[in-house]
Amino acid sequence: MAKFSIAPKPTFTVDVAIPQVGGSPAMVPFTFKYRDRTALAELFDAWKAKAQELGERFKGAEPTLTEITAAEVEQGVDQIRDLVVSWDFGEELSDESITALVKSCIGVSDAIVKAYSEAFGKARLGN
Repeated sequence: MAKFSIAPKPTFTVDVAIPQVGGSPAMVPFTFKYRDRTALAELFDAWKAKAQELGERFKGAEPTLTEITAAEVEQGVDQIRDLVVSWDFGEELSDESITALVKSCIGVSDAIVKAYSEAFGKARLGN
């Protein structure tokens, strides 16, 4: 009989390619919070709603690059905070360190969300 538990582990770890300016991406282990299909859909729906709110905030206006960047940083910080339980950086995971990461590495939140999503896709396909 196969040893398989229906109840998944509460976390899982994936190496994420962290973009670096002027260099190759660094592979950094991230431990993510597991979500079942319903919770994952609810999370993505919440992100979509926040993105729509942001679109409404800028609708009819010509936001500055600074305003757009601030909104992107806020969105990236929120996404990482929603997904990540721990990481293998020298700095401890905190709101301040997440914000510093998002501000210093363009595309980092996209890379983290992509790695999280791909982990579920690989599980669905049976690795």
